[in-house]
Amino acid sequence: MTEGFLLVLSAPSGCGKTTLLKRVMADLPGLVFSVSHTTREPRAGEKDGRDYHFVQADEFLEISDQQPSGFLEWARVHGNLYGTSRQDVEQRLARGFDVVLDIDVQGAELIRNNADPVSVFIAPPSLSELARRLRGRGTETEESLRVRLAGAEKEMQEAGKYTYLIVNDDLDEAVESLKAIIIAERCRRRRGKDGLPAAGTD
Repeated sequence: MTEGFLLVLSAPSGCGKTTLLKRVMADLPGLVFSVSHTTREPRAGEKDGRDYHFVQADEFLEISDQQPSGFLEWARVHGNLYGTSRQDVEQRLARGFDVVLDIDVQGAELIRNNADPVSVFIAPPSLSELARRLRGRGTETEESLRVRLAGAEKEMQEAGKYTYLIVNDDLDEAVESLKAIIIAERCRRRRGKDGLPAAGTD
């Protein structure tokens, strides 16, 4: 069995990363999403174990102290803790799945220091367009909007550290770009579009 690869995705909030990722995962087999642990409260419609593993701060820190089976990376974002289970990721890679990590730029930096992921930064067409999208959600106060936009500007300065950059101006085009990246990386590892070993290589 050919081992899978880590696919790290980062984007400022409001860039459409979740929608983009859902469409790509529906079209390409062999992708699995790494469900992160977090100390933040669930949002409407979110389910424990599906969207995140929702835990208390003391439980989160207890897991982070477990070596070598704790978190592959963890970071504090907007006052909340987020972490990726090392054991979960390694088990899935060993089974031949390509594991998708939806993490912020801090977590991506930690992953790059400890592994060799394929990393993709999803950027908005502009900060003004990002502000329009965030306002359209109807979940942000003007103060929280200012905080998110300031954070987005800093995050976008890190885009050059990623293997690939996708500007999500047109969702259909962004979906095809991400699918093309994944397929190309599978081909580079002598695997087919479906993630299975290419004929004659297994």
